[in-house]
Amino acid sequence: MKKLVLFIISGLFMLNVFAQDNGFGIGIIIGEPTGLTAKYWITDKTAVDGGLAWSLINEGALHVHADFLIHSFNLIHVSKGQLPLYLGLGARIKLASDTRFGARIPLGINYHFGSAPLDVFFEVVPILDLIPATDFDINAAIGMRYFF
Repeated sequence: MKKLVLFIISGLFMLNVFAQDNGFGIGIIIGEPTGLTAKYWITDKTAVDGGLAWSLINEGALHVHADFLIHSFNLIHVSKGQLPLYLGLGARIKLASDTRFGARIPLGINYHFGSAPLDVFFEVVPILDLIPATDFDINAAIGMRYFF
């Protein structure tokens, strides 16, 4: 089984597919919340992302979010790949005993590998809950996506 998993992973790295600044990617996000993430590039600088994850802090609550992101590729230059910063606006719903709905403002950094269809990201996300009451929260996570 380990050999099969290694074979599949190495095959994914060898594929010559879209760069990480276009197409569709899916992966994992670890932190608060922890779960699955997806991203779709609309233009070379804008994308939408979403998550289906579990809050490890709040009774294992289900967390669903969607964001519109704007990337800046000119602020940090690296010798290989790309390292854009991004800012966005989105919404989240947290399904728990006290279900919450609010606005998200993701701030992050995203490394695009030059030789593989992968990205790695870190983000901090202030959240303003609006329902059932106004409240402030903050999420932070790291993640990785594979782009098709």
